[in-house]
Amino acid sequence: MSVNVKALEPAFQSAGQRAGIEIWRIENFKPVPLPKSDYGKFYSGDSYIVLQTTSGKGGPYLFDIHFWLGKDTSQDEAGTAAIKTVELDTILGGKGVQHREIQCLESDRFLSYFKPCIMPLEGGVASGFKTPQEEEFETRLYVCKGKRVVRMKQVPFARPSLNHDDVFVLDTKDKIYQFNGANSNIQERAKALEVIQFLKDTYHGGVCKVAIVEDGNLQAEADSGEFWELFGGFAPMGRKVASDDDIIPEKTPPKLFCIADGQVNPVDGELSKSILENSKCYLLDCGSEVFVWVGRATQLDERKAASQTAEEFLAKQNRPKATKITRLSQGYETISFKCEFDSWPSATASAPEEGRGKVAALLKQQGGGIKSGTKSTTPVKEEVPPLLDEGGKIEVWRIDENSKTPVPKEEFGKFYSGDCYVVLYSYHSHEKKDDYYLCWWIGKDSVAEDQSMAAELVTKMFTTLKGRPVLGRIFQGKEPPQFIAIFQPMVVLKGGLSSGYKNSIAGKKDETYTAESLALIQISGTSVHNNKVVQVDTVATSLNSNECFLLQSSSMFIWHGIQSTYEQQQLAAKIAEFLKPGAPVKHTKEGAEISAFWAALGGKESFTSKKATVEAVVRDPHLFTYSINKAGKFEIKEVYNFSQDDLLTEDVLLLDTHAEVFVWLGQLTDANEKQTAFEIGQKYIDLAASLDGLSPKVPLYKVTEGNEPCFFTTFFTWDAGKAIAHGNSFQKKMFLLLGIGHSAEGKSGGNQDGPTQRASALAALNSAFSSSSTKPPSPRPTGSSGTQRKAAIAALSSVLTEEQKQAAEENADAEDEAAAAAAAEETGEADEDDHGGNTDNLRYTYDQVKAKSENPAAGIDLKHREAYLSDEDFEAILEMPKEAFYKLPKWKQDQLKKKVDLF
Repeated sequence: MSVNVKALEPAFQSAGQRAGIEIWRIENFKPVPLPKSDYGKFYSGDSYIVLQTTSGKGGPYLFDIHFWLGKDTSQDEAGTAAIKTVELDTILGGKGVQHREIQCLESDRFLSYFKPCIMPLEGGVASGFKTPQEEEFETRLYVCKGKRVVRMKQVPFARPSLNHDDVFVLDTKDKIYQFNGANSNIQERAKALEVIQFLKDTYHGGVCKVAIVEDGNLQAEADSGEFWELFGGFAPMGRKVASDDDIIPEKTPPKLFCIADGQVNPVDGELSKSILENSKCYLLDCGSEVFVWVGRATQLDERKAASQTAEEFLAKQNRPKATKITRLSQGYETISFKCEFDSWPSATASAPEEGRGKVAALLKQQGGGIKSGTKSTTPVKEEVPPLLDEGGKIEVWRIDENSKTPVPKEEFGKFYSGDCYVVLYSYHSHEKKDDYYLCWWIGKDSVAEDQSMAAELVTKMFTTLKGRPVLGRIFQGKEPPQFIAIFQPMVVLKGGLSSGYKNSIAGKKDETYTAESLALIQISGTSVHNNKVVQVDTVATSLNSNECFLLQSSSMFIWHGIQSTYEQQQLAAKIAEFLKPGAPVKHTKEGAEISAFWAALGGKESFTSKKATVEAVVRDPHLFTYSINKAGKFEIKEVYNFSQDDLLTEDVLLLDTHAEVFVWLGQLTDANEKQTAFEIGQKYIDLAASLDGLSPKVPLYKVTEGNEPCFFTTFFTWDAGKAIAHGNSFQKKMFLLLGIGHSAEGKSGGNQDGPTQRASALAALNSAFSSSSTKPPSPRPTGSSGTQRKAAIAALSSVLTEEQKQAAEENADAEDEAAAAAAAEETGEADEDDHGGNTDNLRYTYDQVKAKSENPAAGIDLKHREAYLSDEDFEAILEMPKEAFYKLPKWKQDQLKKKVDLF
């Protein structure tokens, strides 16, 4: 059957053209765009389609398409949402990943778009439901589940809804209560606090009392008494009654089925990529999740039928509602899908685009076309990553047998490929008194004994320094910018000095570099963080027109390739002085060499003029949690749209930037996990290398909470103030959220004792918690610690309540200040803010504000060039509204500005 893409759903024709979220609601079996003001509100009687378009670094847009089904939506509407999702994917070129979302059972990825939570609302526009109208405030009880994203479910406002295992939020007109079941998860308690803050800001104008009620406290506190009175008085709670939503399907060994004519037929044999034919659709059943894989040569009707077949497959087996269905196309498989196969050879970088091209060709034959989905790109300027502060102290040791030998200061930066080294860089950052960068460097020809000894010795140093350093493992040839920048210069030479290397086969065969050796040194790179100086084979074929070379023979030559840079030429002279101080140097250009130069290389031969390809790191960073399943298999789970708040103090997390891998360890992490951090990191690297093309020798770092280096924090919108809070996740969130926004309220006219009282209450709270276990409290706390905790929480609640009353009295002052600020802005006196600074309402064209402008605007803030663009120009050039842009992390903002010459 011929299908014209233009004849598909008109509402989708402009979808996926820029990064961000787009939402449609199914109305009368048609997708209708949802106003942005309603994003995050989902009605139980409706079905929705949600498109998340991601701007992958340096590549085409990536698409995740979700269809959300309310618990009261009709079967017809649900079916329409599923079919329209396939049509949307077709319009986007068949490269989206499709997800089915069930109300209250949404995936972490979906919920991450709407942090801290989505609002589950009753009603809807279809199936006989009335359109929800504004109504009087109604007391609502919610159960909150989830460690990093919250699944909010409204439950009946009645005592039987409560239990000892969950966290509940009771939203009343004048006060919001959080009830922590005695057996509830600490991290869920912390996330529930974020929900309270959201409810307070959204539905209470930011002014509302907040109370924390601990299961087992009975009426020992005023808040507990008030809470139970709302339920008609205290009475023992019954056990939690499991509902369909609580039945979590177990993961099972994957089984593959071929989908044909609405039937699923088992596929025998080993699960490998080669078994999937591009003209067929398959179903991979993993128990807790079912994948529908669609070959690139399948027809549109087959694609629609495959999704319906998966629904029927689960219904016949009476699977739990929480079973996920994910549909993906050939060439756009997710890591979670690839992980289920025994073998999945890494595809080349061009594979996804090749797959998209074949889909386009197929649809063209059927009478239509697809959108490219590729953003317009401009040449990207070299990005300078965050480097460690200069002026620190360097210490270097070379590994020799069972000890480390100090390297003389004049030899710092000289590395032999047959050796291993330990490097410690001590420096002062802007926020702390001392910071440490500790790592071990592994030469490509070093022996296993030296490598093991280096790891052992550096671990002892890490312990001696009380776990404060960022600890790294670095392989030759994969040195990260922070490492290279420490040494000016840094040279990697052939051979080795350790006893182990000298006794190895390579050590007996190869000559180790000395100041008298015949040697050819290659100089490449242009900056302090990426220059590479390496000894290469002393033959003419090693030369390259794009670089400089240092030839050490009876004379010292610096050879300038015809396309080499001035920076490389300067570095070559610096290297010559570093290797042979005071020695005379002869400069020679490509094409003007003397015979002695060629003689030292064994004769003149042709060499390349092609520029060496540098591995381009073009992927956005990804954050993962890990686990070991029952079969002992290492598994990872992605934390989507991550932020600093996802670094939970009880957890181990993996940050993969593709250039480096970090293992982050929370302060309350299990001791065994702290000791095996590098083993965890190596297991992840092995997995990512086989499935995602990660280099097996990527730098690996161990980072502990509170000691994060700048080249780690750059991937977050980092708030150093959050490191002040101590305790478990819930205690930290109590400190940060319940005390937020009150630091300036002791000004004239306010309660001068407020900040002091609050500080005392917070200190008491922290003291009370710090003496207790990190495990959930028992149902009936007894003794002095329980009393102390109750008193501290009561004191904190009292202080916050008093401050909230003061906030209402200060509204008039705030209005006066706002008027004064407006007047200051008109006269050009307003302070610079986080949204582009003070632009005095000046607007210039893109040509006037870009960095390489031929007609630059005078007097603009060069750090905020984008702020001078009109709203229309801003959105056209940066492909998103200003509001969305300034919500991005600083590193992401800078990255986007660099791409369009606004940095």
